[in-house]
Amino acid sequence: MSDSTRVLIAGGGVGGLALAQALHRAGVEVAVYEQDPTPRTRNQGYRIHIDPNGNVALGECVGPQVFEVLRRTSSISGDRVTTVDTGLRRVSVQEFPGIPDEMITAVDRNAFRQGLLTGLDEVVRFGQTVSGYRITDSGRVRVEFAEGGGDEGDLLVGADGVGSIIRRRLLPDAVVNDFGLRCIYGRMTLTRALEPEDFERGLCWVAGGSSCGAAFGPVRFRTPVEGRPDYLMVTLVATPQRLGVPDDVLFRMSSEELWKLSSDIVSNWHSGIRDIYANSDIDAFFPITFRISEPVPAWEAGPVTLLGDAIHAMPPTAGAGANTALADAATLAREIISATAGLQSLTAAVGAYQAVMLPRGEQAVDNSRRMAAQMLAD
Repeated sequence: MSDSTRVLIAGGGVGGLALAQALHRAGVEVAVYEQDPTPRTRNQGYRIHIDPNGNVALGECVGPQVFEVLRRTSSISGDRVTTVDTGLRRVSVQEFPGIPDEMITAVDRNAFRQGLLTGLDEVVRFGQTVSGYRITDSGRVRVEFAEGGGDEGDLLVGADGVGSIIRRRLLPDAVVNDFGLRCIYGRMTLTRALEPEDFERGLCWVAGGSSCGAAFGPVRFRTPVEGRPDYLMVTLVATPQRLGVPDDVLFRMSSEELWKLSSDIVSNWHSGIRDIYANSDIDAFFPITFRISEPVPAWEAGPVTLLGDAIHAMPPTAGAGANTALADAATLAREIISATAGLQSLTAAVGAYQAVMLPRGEQAVDNSRRMAAQMLAD
């Protein structure tokens, strides 16, 4: 395989951009097509956890200069994960002393995406939705855009998330299920230290029983980020039955209506939790559905593959989604670069990637499923 290899990436989220960074740094021609009209359009959440393996994969993909950009715009590291009950009585606590300053542990999703775009102005095309693809007679892959037109390359990577168009075409029998939980994300701008201290020191889970719980996580930027004040991520996780609102209503509700719904559900919880909701940014609430993938049998390698949530969707209960996508990006980049150096064919590179990616992703999905069961236990 020559160094003229051209890689197309559908989706400009964490995994797609990390892969683009790695390939671009190595001199591989790459184009990313993202349906969002701008980098700041989507609502998928606020705070993302980056674990030690995620740090290694991220560093491998982006290199030291971009990694430092991402570190500077990350959150000051917390050193504790706590579970409390609705009366704020501690159930469990894990402490993580001595986290190195150079390690990234939590990021703001939008700031992280902006950092991953560093140096990719000519690579990422916003406002272009990959709506399908076909394999050409020469064995290359051609993508079509919903907005019209298309592009052609040697490899297409579907990094287009849980609802992946690429997965539906490549693996029509792959199953992504509704996990039976809804999450209402919100945010409270931070103007003072949080009380109790557990909320300040890291992620705090409030266990509300088998049908409901809430997670709170601070984001205090290491250096100021334009337009992003320090904040507390506020999330309510509940079954549709506990919310008492059908999906066709929930996903049409305004931010203020979602804030009120969340506030009503925690109305008999500790006053400290009620105060957080009372002081939250009323215009910053939105809902998502937790989804989870069923295991997918290995498939024959070819000019199309998948990465991140497009192949292993999982609820965020284990904080593994972004880290798994970063690991996928690092593994795939390594194999593609090996192919462009003539050490293997591109098909062999994709096969080697899939042999690692599939079991790793299945393990992450299983961990997330088990963690959700623990968090929502009676």
